[in-house]
Amino acid sequence: MNDIDRYLAAATRDNTRRSYKAAIEHFEVTWGGFLPATSDSVARYLATYAGVLSINTLKLRLSALAQWHNSQGFPDPTKAPVVRKVFKGIRALHPAQEKQAEPLQLQHLEQVIKRLDHEATQALNEGDQLALLRSRRDAALILLGFWRGFRSDELCHLQIEHVQAVSGSGISLYLPRSKGDRDNLGRTYQTPALQRLCPVQAYIEWINCSAMVRGPVFRAIDRWGNLSEEGLHANSIIALLRQALERAGIPADQYTSHSLRRGFATWAHRSGWDLKSLMTYVGWKDMKSALRYVDATPFMAMGGNTELSQISSINRDPL
Repeated sequence: MNDIDRYLAAATRDNTRRSYKAAIEHFEVTWGGFLPATSDSVARYLATYAGVLSINTLKLRLSALAQWHNSQGFPDPTKAPVVRKVFKGIRALHPAQEKQAEPLQLQHLEQVIKRLDHEATQALNEGDQLALLRSRRDAALILLGFWRGFRSDELCHLQIEHVQAVSGSGISLYLPRSKGDRDNLGRTYQTPALQRLCPVQAYIEWINCSAMVRGPVFRAIDRWGNLSEEGLHANSIIALLRQALERAGIPADQYTSHSLRRGFATWAHRSGWDLKSLMTYVGWKDMKSALRYVDATPFMAMGGNTELSQISSINRDPL
């Protein structure tokens, strides 16, 4: 791979690259299409899978086809009027309400962390290093994911070298790239220490327990208690969260990795955060993105409150 190809590859997220590759394979192999494609073949492809694949999946397939043609120097058939009209017709005849992850409520957050703390204490008493590692990792991941409103990929990309945590004070986390950072400028996130359900203390306990000094913060743990050198895959977060919730006695089928982000947004909304503060804290660029994560009820106007003081109000307010 030459330097140009290397930089072109770096400009596209790994998940996007895999999705596009699968989409092109579906068009060519599963459906039997030919590349470069014509606008008529793309329209027929859409018609074949209308009502079978979701609107979002069809949009992804069109994006993959557009990217392939543009990168290869061919005219983009997805921009043709016939393709646009067919897609518009599919949306009209096959409307589908977007599925939203169930937000993790604060009382359930408390319940699952209480269970994980119990598991850690029991593991310490029994000398069970595997159970101790898993309970400490899961608690840190869930609390950081909730209070920072992180996506699963952001949790998986955290590096120990980019995290500074001070017990009783706060934590600073630098992400050089994320889904919301289209220009890869990087961003530093900060969260204060809390008297309860503290993400700072949970992170410190996990790092001390694992004895890690560099590399991914959150990793797989095998049955012998060995830590992987690689970070967790974003798709594994759903299973990890559901397993922790189920052990705490919480039905978990409706929860996904987005439940942490939606849970925080819902909590902030109900605690009186104004929309601008929430967007700034989480990193949403537009109002539409933010409103997808909270109930449709109006936001309260709470001028003058800082983000950190709003989070710290959990120290005073009863659960």
